[in-house]
Amino acid sequence: MNIPDTLFYTSNHEWIKIKDDRAVIGITDFAQSELGDIVFIEFPEEGDSFQKGDTVGTIEAVKTVADFFAPVSGKIIEVNGYLDDNGEVINSDPFGKGWLIKMELSNPDEKSDLLSSEDYGKLIC
Repeated sequence: MNIPDTLFYTSNHEWIKIKDDRAVIGITDFAQSELGDIVFIEFPEEGDSFQKGDTVGTIEAVKTVADFFAPVSGKIIEVNGYLDDNGEVINSDPFGKGWLIKMELSNPDEKSDLLSSEDYGKLIC
Protein backbone atom coordinates (compact mmCIF):
# COMPACT_ATOMS: atom_id res chain seq x y z
CA MET A 1 0.00 0.00 0.00
CA ASN A 2 1.38 3.39 -1.00
CA ILE A 3 1.44 5.93 1.88
CA PRO A 4 3.62 8.92 0.89
CA ASP A 5 5.35 10.42 3.92
CA THR A 6 5.08 13.96 2.52
CA LEU A 7 1.29 14.03 3.10
CA PHE A 8 -1.10 14.11 6.03
CA TYR A 9 -4.07 11.75 6.40
CA THR A 10 -7.45 11.34 8.07
CA SER A 11 -9.10 8.32 9.61
CA ASN A 12 -11.69 8.67 6.81
CA HIS A 13 -8.93 7.86 4.28
CA GLU A 14 -8.39 11.30 2.77
CA TRP A 15 -4.90 12.62 2.13
CA ILE A 16 -3.99 16.29 2.30
CA LYS A 17 -0.97 18.25 1.14
CA ILE A 18 -0.70 21.66 2.80
CA LYS A 19 1.39 24.57 1.59
CA ASP A 20 0.90 27.88 3.39
CA ASP A 21 -2.89 28.36 3.62
CA ARG A 22 -3.74 26.12 0.65
CA ALA A 23 -4.37 22.39 0.50
CA VAL A 24 -4.73 19.69 -2.15
CA ILE A 25 -7.00 16.82 -1.05
CA GLY A 26 -7.76 13.35 -2.37
CA ILE A 27 -8.49 9.83 -1.21
CA THR A 28 -5.78 7.39 -0.25
CA ASP A 29 -4.52 4.36 -2.11
CA PHE A 30 -6.20 2.21 0.55
CA ALA A 31 -9.55 3.97 -0.02
CA GLN A 32 -9.48 3.59 -3.79
CA SER A 33 -8.59 -0.09 -3.49
CA GLU A 34 -11.52 -0.66 -1.10
CA LEU A 35 -13.95 1.18 -3.40
CA GLY A 36 -12.93 -0.63 -6.59
CA ASP A 37 -13.40 0.82 -10.06
CA ILE A 38 -14.38 4.48 -9.70
CA VAL A 39 -16.81 5.77 -12.31
CA PHE A 40 -18.12 9.16 -11.12
CA ILE A 41 -17.30 11.97 -8.67
CA GLU A 42 -19.85 14.44 -7.33
CA PHE A 43 -17.92 17.61 -6.52
CA PRO A 44 -18.84 20.64 -4.44
CA GLU A 45 -19.05 24.03 -6.11
CA GLU A 46 -15.98 26.22 -6.20
CA GLY A 47 -16.44 28.91 -3.57
CA ASP A 48 -18.39 26.63 -1.19
CA SER A 49 -17.12 26.60 2.39
CA PHE A 50 -16.94 23.57 4.65
CA GLN A 51 -16.08 22.82 8.24
CA LYS A 52 -13.66 20.05 9.12
CA GLY A 53 -15.52 16.72 8.91
CA ASP A 54 -18.30 17.95 6.61
CA THR A 55 -19.29 15.80 3.65
CA VAL A 56 -17.81 17.52 0.59
CA GLY A 57 -18.89 15.15 -2.20
CA THR A 58 -19.36 11.56 -3.22
CA ILE A 59 -17.34 8.98 -5.08
CA GLU A 60 -19.28 6.42 -7.08
CA ALA A 61 -17.66 3.10 -7.83
CA VAL A 62 -19.12 0.19 -9.79
CA LYS A 63 -20.56 -1.45 -6.66
CA THR A 64 -20.82 1.33 -4.05
CA VAL A 65 -21.01 5.04 -3.32
CA ALA A 66 -18.92 6.71 -0.62
CA ASP A 67 -18.76 10.22 0.80
CA PHE A 68 -15.54 12.14 1.03
CA PHE A 69 -15.00 14.63 3.80
CA ALA A 70 -13.22 17.92 4.47
CA PRO A 71 -10.08 17.10 6.47
CA VAL A 72 -9.83 20.79 7.40
CA SER A 73 -12.12 23.82 7.35
CA GLY A 74 -11.99 26.14 4.39
CA LYS A 75 -13.26 27.24 1.00
CA ILE A 76 -13.13 25.21 -2.20
CA ILE A 77 -10.90 27.03 -4.66
CA GLU A 78 -10.69 24.33 -7.34
CA VAL A 79 -12.15 20.94 -8.21
CA ASN A 80 -10.41 18.42 -10.45
CA GLY A 81 -12.62 18.70 -13.53
CA TYR A 82 -10.40 16.19 -15.34
CA LEU A 83 -12.07 13.50 -13.25
CA ASP A 84 -15.51 14.29 -14.74
CA ASP A 85 -14.71 11.99 -17.65
CA ASN A 86 -11.77 10.13 -16.11
CA GLY A 87 -12.79 8.99 -12.62
CA GLU A 88 -10.76 5.82 -13.02
CA VAL A 89 -7.59 7.93 -12.72
CA ILE A 90 -8.16 7.88 -8.95
CA ASN A 91 -7.60 4.10 -9.06
CA SER A 92 -4.31 4.38 -10.92
CA ASP A 93 -2.94 7.69 -9.55
CA PRO A 94 -4.72 8.73 -6.31
CA PHE A 95 -1.85 10.98 -5.17
CA GLY A 96 -1.21 12.65 -8.52
CA LYS A 97 -3.72 13.23 -11.31
CA GLY A 98 -6.45 11.74 -9.08
CA TRP A 99 -6.59 14.62 -6.57
CA LEU A 100 -10.14 15.77 -5.81
CA ILE A 101 -10.24 19.34 -4.52
CA LYS A 102 -8.12 22.30 -3.51
CA MET A 103 -9.05 24.37 -0.49
CA GLU A 104 -8.06 27.66 1.07
CA LEU A 105 -7.74 26.93 4.78
CA SER A 106 -9.75 28.99 7.24
CA ASN A 107 -8.11 27.44 10.33
CA PRO A 108 -4.51 26.30 9.67
CA ASP A 109 -4.24 25.06 13.29
CA GLU A 110 -6.42 22.06 12.32
CA LYS A 111 -3.32 20.60 10.69
CA SER A 112 -2.32 19.33 14.13
CA ASP A 113 -5.36 17.01 14.12
CA LEU A 114 -4.21 15.16 10.98
CA LEU A 115 -2.39 11.81 10.94
CA SER A 116 1.21 11.34 9.87
CA SER A 117 1.99 8.67 7.26
CA GLU A 118 3.25 6.42 10.06
CA ASP A 119 0.06 6.82 12.10
CA TYR A 120 -2.14 6.30 9.03
CA GLY A 121 -0.20 3.14 8.18
CA LYS A 122 -0.93 1.78 11.66
CA LEU A 123 -4.62 2.62 11.21
CA ILE A 124 -5.04 0.57 8.03
CA CYS A 125 -2.90 -2.42 9.04
